[in-house]
Amino acid sequence: MTLLGFDFGPRKIGVAVGQTITRSASPLMTLRSWGNEPDWSRIGALIDQWRPQALIVGLPFNMDDTEVSWSPQVRAFAAQLGVRFGLPVHLVDERLTSREAWRQLAERDRRPPTREAVDALAAALILETWLGEYL
Repeated sequence: MTLLGFDFGPRKIGVAVGQTITRSASPLMTLRSWGNEPDWSRIGALIDQWRPQALIVGLPFNMDDTEVSWSPQVRAFAAQLGVRFGLPVHLVDERLTSREAWRQLAERDRRPPTREAVDALAAALILETWLGEYL
């Protein structure tokens, strides 16, 4: 089964693709939002291209297990994904995925990582978290 993972942010959304067979994910890209609206046409194009059976969205939490102030925006994005594309959408705790993405990219490269690379890798880590916890 193919899945798409999303690291939602108000200005950018990291996207990754993963497989249930290998329980692994790969970063795809980072999409820009326009006027606080996700780029639905690009998301639709990715769904057409990859034909996922489900979508995974990272839900941000604070270290004390409370949701962050902008979690309602993430929940709204996840709900819109399900309605627009008719696919199951699953939320998963994304705590520390961006920090881990920064660490991994900094280890690999001598240059500082770009925010776009971090967001896409964070989406892959979110997807791998879901694959590890729910399969």
